[in-house]
Amino acid sequence: MSEATPYSVLFEPVRIGPVTARNRFFQVPHCNGMGHIRPQAEAAMRAMKAEGGWAVVCNQETEIHPTSDLSPYAENRLWDARDIPALRLMTEAVHEKGSLAAIELAHNGHHAQNLMTRAPVLAPSDMSLDAAYPKQARAMDKSDIRDFRRWHRDAALRARDAGFDIIYVYAGHEMTIPQHFMLPHLNTRSDEYGGSLENRVRLTRELLEDTREAVGDTCAVAFRFAVDEVMGTSGMQAAEEGRAVVEMLADLPDLWDVNVSNWANDSMTTRFQPQDGYQNDHIAFVKSVTGKPVVGVGRLTSPDMMVSMIRKGVVDLIGAARPSIADPFLPKKIEEGRIDEIRECIGCNICVMADSVGAPIRCTQNPTMGEEWRRGWHPEKIAPRRDENEALVVGAGPAGLECALQLARRGYQVTLAEASDAPGGRVLRESALPGLGAWMRVADYRLNELRQRANVQIFTESPLSAEQVMELGIPNVFVATGAHWRRDGIGRNTMRTPPVIAADAVILTPDDIMAGTLPPDGPVAVYDDDHAYLAGVLAEKLAADGHKVAFVTPESLVSGFTSLTLEQHRVQARLLELGVDIICNHTLASLEPDAIQIACGYTGRRREIACDAAVLVTERLRETALYDALQGRGLTTLELIGDAAGPALIADAVYAGHMAARNFERPKADVEQEWFRREIMSLSEGASS
Repeated sequence: MSEATPYSVLFEPVRIGPVTARNRFFQVPHCNGMGHIRPQAEAAMRAMKAEGGWAVVCNQETEIHPTSDLSPYAENRLWDARDIPALRLMTEAVHEKGSLAAIELAHNGHHAQNLMTRAPVLAPSDMSLDAAYPKQARAMDKSDIRDFRRWHRDAALRARDAGFDIIYVYAGHEMTIPQHFMLPHLNTRSDEYGGSLENRVRLTRELLEDTREAVGDTCAVAFRFAVDEVMGTSGMQAAEEGRAVVEMLADLPDLWDVNVSNWANDSMTTRFQPQDGYQNDHIAFVKSVTGKPVVGVGRLTSPDMMVSMIRKGVVDLIGAARPSIADPFLPKKIEEGRIDEIRECIGCNICVMADSVGAPIRCTQNPTMGEEWRRGWHPEKIAPRRDENEALVVGAGPAGLECALQLARRGYQVTLAEASDAPGGRVLRESALPGLGAWMRVADYRLNELRQRANVQIFTESPLSAEQVMELGIPNVFVATGAHWRRDGIGRNTMRTPPVIAADAVILTPDDIMAGTLPPDGPVAVYDDDHAYLAGVLAEKLAADGHKVAFVTPESLVSGFTSLTLEQHRVQARLLELGVDIICNHTLASLEPDAIQIACGYTGRRREIACDAAVLVTERLRETALYDALQGRGLTTLELIGDAAGPALIADAVYAGHMAARNFERPKADVEQEWFRREIMSLSEGASS
């Protein structure tokens, strides 16, 4: 990149202790659901970031001892030397692409349940676990602290031997012992490790000194620190104790990785924090206190904002987790002037969701994420076409757009037909709802790419019958006609006893509201048997529009799925603030013109809720009429994809479209075999050598 370009500052090298980052792009530690269970998959995923231009690529929480067992979650593990080979897979893969590899050593204290090891749980003070498990952690005595320091030092030495260039001391997200010792509501000790802030920081200082003494001549020592709990006077604040900690330890680490805690604050969804760079106000002071390089995050996707942060002295390195997942090649695209090709993170936290259920990482924007090893998918490369020349994709929702784009990238002549007046499908409709505007990036990125390709034709207002499809003479057809929401109230909790619905009851579905049909003035009941995000968003919209809203759900909390995306507490709080009446643990029994009857999920006892209309968010019905009509018509390829094949998340629809395009013209046996590729654990003796 020429020095004259506006982004050249982002590609300057940065010295970090004894090592040097080739540019300012720093993939901070993030979990991925692979870890010690799927080390080859993790290595391939991290290597893709390095290939994409991230100068530093970190792993994730890495357990240093059996007393910090995060089972069933698949984080990294470095209990003893037997864990080194698995981690070396990552360091060698990252080094091969010219980047530095960093490891986040972690002991999670009372945030770890030790479900596998059944080891005692350790904490600064006696306290309950940070989990819904009836068990308590014990206060660490002096011998426990000495052991902990030894475990951390030994892990640092093993990390060095595994090939890591940067080794973390981790005090963030309210998940680790060093931070637990810092927080007065968790640390009630009266010895030299409790009381004053200096005492509460003592353990962190010792860990930094121990790590530097052990590996500081060859490895950089990084400190990941949450400067603010975003709780006002109820927690650590950047302006007070957060700043004081940085002042105490200013030049002890080689790198400051600063953010806010807890995880739900650090990785806020765009629904509740639409602003990129939203952490800048919290972390901006750090560089004025330390002479060491600083990395910060905040869902950074704009190259102009990145440059501004460097020029203003907010950070030295541009940190990212989610943006590096959405586009592993973000640095290279900036370097090569391909800004409009960046797949911008939409802040939906589907990546977080996967880790929260112990599954491999995935991404709404980047369907190749997590499939680098298993399927050999590359976000920027795809095999060229084989024998066929043309393909028709019917439906320009997330599955159809992704399928069309990847078929075009492979070299096929692609016709994309959309029945409505604008492409985007459910993404277009849902992005118009409160807080979901960033989701339109899913369609915008793909449409921008498609419209620049000479081998693509896009037709809107083009509903196709089976006869019209056959008249086009295109032998390969992908049907992405989506799904529509049911209006009969049948869902997972009403399958056996469908609700009784009066003929004159006013019923709306999410499709109605997104199409502009709103309920009449008066009270509205929103019945949620979907439990994802949509019912909560619709209830928010209706309440903000002035309706009196009752939110009814068979679950014990609103939008339960959003617990996995770190926003459920905000969803429920938002509805309460808007005056929504929340009624949990009840199913829909019947619906009359002026009321709904609901039944307690435990006793069956019924009650009536007055309403002039009901919005039913239960299940979706697949739109397969065109696909069914095309069966047996002699097409070379006929494939049903996306919500039309199986209604799910937008991420699943994008993935389905991508897979269909990748697998087109591949031997069926090869495609099927990929489902079975997995990492199988060794059956060698497990005892320590």
